[in-house]
Amino acid sequence: MDKRSKIILGLFLAVLIGIVVTEIVRPKPLNWRPSYTSSDKIPFGCYVLFNELPNLFPEQKIHTTSESLYNILAERDSTIASNYLLINDFLDLDKQETHKLLQYVHDGNDTFIAASNFGTYLADTLNIEVETQYYIQEDTVLTYLTNNSFSKQNYPLKRGVYNTHFTSVDTLNTTVLGYITFKSEQGTLSSGSNERTKGTNFVKVRFGKGHFYLNSTPQAFTNYYMLKGNKDYVANAFSYLKDLDVYWDNYKKSGRVVIDSPMRFILNQVPLRWAYYLGMVGLLIFVIFKAKREQRIIPVIKPLENSSIEFAKTVGGLYYEHRDYTDLIFKKINFFLEHLRSNYHLNTETINEKTATVLSARSDKPLSEVKDLLDMIVLLKNKKNHSEQDVIHLNKKLNQFKK
Repeated sequence: MDKRSKIILGLFLAVLIGIVVTEIVRPKPLNWRPSYTSSDKIPFGCYVLFNELPNLFPEQKIHTTSESLYNILAERDSTIASNYLLINDFLDLDKQETHKLLQYVHDGNDTFIAASNFGTYLADTLNIEVETQYYIQEDTVLTYLTNNSFSKQNYPLKRGVYNTHFTSVDTLNTTVLGYITFKSEQGTLSSGSNERTKGTNFVKVRFGKGHFYLNSTPQAFTNYYMLKGNKDYVANAFSYLKDLDVYWDNYKKSGRVVIDSPMRFILNQVPLRWAYYLGMVGLLIFVIFKAKREQRIIPVIKPLENSSIEFAKTVGGLYYEHRDYTDLIFKKINFFLEHLRSNYHLNTETINEKTATVLSARSDKPLSEVKDLLDMIVLLKNKKNHSEQDVIHLNKKLNQFKK
């Protein structure tokens, strides 16, 4: 390596190191994305709550689950009663997961769910409906619990919280445990109005031998509000649960880290991951300092001539001499129908009104234009003898459609 190359390489490394150091020392902006995972210390993570669980459930085991609750509930010891905690901005359980969770509660266990939406299957089974109202301007909502054992204290939530409350519950099996108050739509539109509306945001639903505890304000359980004086609200809400082992769901989370790489096994194992990184760095260093590029002069190879134009002219000349317009029309129609099958996934065995409607929607072409083209194709296919004008008109229609 000559002196000039070493200088260029040194400058490049200096700039690269400067960029890396700048990025490291630069203060990171606060991350307000919803996470709800036990390891995230960002405002809307659940690091504080997860580390307070041993105090909320003393002398009980805290199980962290990082896979589907179906697998957890299927493999657990069903003779030991427990609590299951699910906290996320949106809870999306499929049929199998919902059925397993319902069976778990029906057998005498309790489940605490804090989410702004509880999923279609679970909501239908428990006969509940939830509504969320969004406003352009953020509003402070107040939450409080109904139990007389707790102090009648309002817990304000000022940031990242929308008005989410229950609009319908099964009154035979449901007990209201808490409310949320918010400005009514009329109050928000009226300048300076303090009119507030009360909605249910915390309920207990009896199901079999167990209970569902549903809270529609999951933000109240995050780091931001736990450290802002909301810890008493969370402790009182969890006090309804029995003093049993706890399963903390860390799988149904918005902030769950998912590795889609084919090397996910290596990247999930700390020793293998560092061995992989060191190997890549060593290979890069070898390429920079040791690899020697030796190559003969690359000869100039004349590119092959494009004979497709001459071929097209020859074929066109043959058709023009033989005047076989019928064969030419059928070939163009077949080629166009194959184009529709390949690009728009249409069934072209039967061309009808439905074919025109679907093709218009998928190709973003006017329905009238598509109908005219398909009508011409059907007419020409049923026609025995064709003229030069038929070929010209068909070609114009096809070119116009493919623009």
